[in-house]
Amino acid sequence: MTSENGVAPGEDPEHTAHAADPLRFPAARRVPATAGEARDQVKALLSTQFCDLRGEDLDDVVVADALLVTSELVTNAIRHAGGLTAFDAVLVDDALLVEVADASHRLPAAAGPMDTAVLRMGGLGWSMICRLARHVAVIPGPEGKRITALVPLY
Repeated sequence: MTSENGVAPGEDPEHTAHAADPLRFPAARRVPATAGEARDQVKALLSTQFCDLRGEDLDDVVVADALLVTSELVTNAIRHAGGLTAFDAVLVDDALLVEVADASHRLPAAAGPMDTAVLRMGGLGWSMICRLARHVAVIPGPEGKRITALVPLY
């Protein structure tokens, strides 16, 4: 049963609205200019809503994975897709959902397994994102694409 606004009792209206509209990003959030700024936003989110990053509540490797995925998604948007047009990071159950949008319609590509020329210059980011995330989606839109990655926090 849902209320008049389409939200079931006990559901978070912000999360439900966000999930219902795949191209919607919260207007109040600032789009980071760099991967470092995006990582800082994710660190703040994890520190305030999930655990104390200075304590023993969350494995350092888990935090590193979440920050690496964030960094790679933002760096790829800046380096290969003309820049970031939207960014969001939210906690969903036991995972971090990172979403980036850019104005490019070009889909991400991974380097081939024996492409040593590409490996010397980079090209491993998309493969790392796909390996570290529980789920990755690329959603094309009229003004570019949105990429979501769900990174487990356990």
